[in-house]
Amino acid sequence: MPPPDLEAGELTLTGRLTTASNATFLGSIEGVAVVYKPIMGEHPLWDFADGTLAHREIAAYLVSEALGWNVVPRTWLRDGPMGEGMVQLWQHADPAQNAVDLVASTAVPGVGWRPVFEGRDEHERMVTLIHEDTPTLRRMAVFDVIVNNADRKGDHVLAMPDGHRHGVDHGLTFHVDHKLRTVLWGWLGDALSADELHGIDRVRTGLSGELGATLADLLSTAEIAALSARCDRLRTAERFPAPSGQMPAVPWPLF
Repeated sequence: MPPPDLEAGELTLTGRLTTASNATFLGSIEGVAVVYKPIMGEHPLWDFADGTLAHREIAAYLVSEALGWNVVPRTWLRDGPMGEGMVQLWQHADPAQNAVDLVASTAVPGVGWRPVFEGRDEHERMVTLIHEDTPTLRRMAVFDVIVNNADRKGDHVLAMPDGHRHGVDHGLTFHVDHKLRTVLWGWLGDALSADELHGIDRVRTGLSGELGATLADLLSTAEIAALSARCDRLRTAERFPAPSGQMPAVPWPLF
């Protein structure tokens, strides 16, 4: 049996994610489960150009591939029942695993976890936002800095059964202004590893070649220049950055 034609095979809708802010559908292409986000279903935003979110999701996947860390599941642009849109391979996450969590402040685990911040819940109890302290999640945090991710919610981190972590929902990326909003602040100020630095180098080198040429069809010239500048700043600092600017440092809601 030939492999499924994900680029041109019939995309059949099987459901809709009603909690998503933009039109997001579950679908199938020749038996392969996918997520489909049509461009016509994107809601206008004050700070991102209309009709560009799908292109930013594709660009995020390409940067993930250049890093070599498999942060973003395979993502591509194609036609569908509601017109052109982003299509991404569906990931069967493990519901028993939580890479990001909100716990009572008296129950924060030690080894293997990083606290982000402390606050109060709706019952005035002290709670702490935490995330795993793993190389896989660190790579996602580096990726978020590079792509300027404005929406890394806890539920946008998919915990896979084998321990890998995928990041999804990357429509709010690549803005020319600083927009980084993430729940993954646990490594603030920590030195980047050699592997992480090499990944940044691969992206920076790629921007002068095939990666840059491909991104030119998805992002503006200014956005690609800003991406390059973020790589350079992170490579020079060799450390996880701190929050900056007037925007909130974390998305809302957190999950």
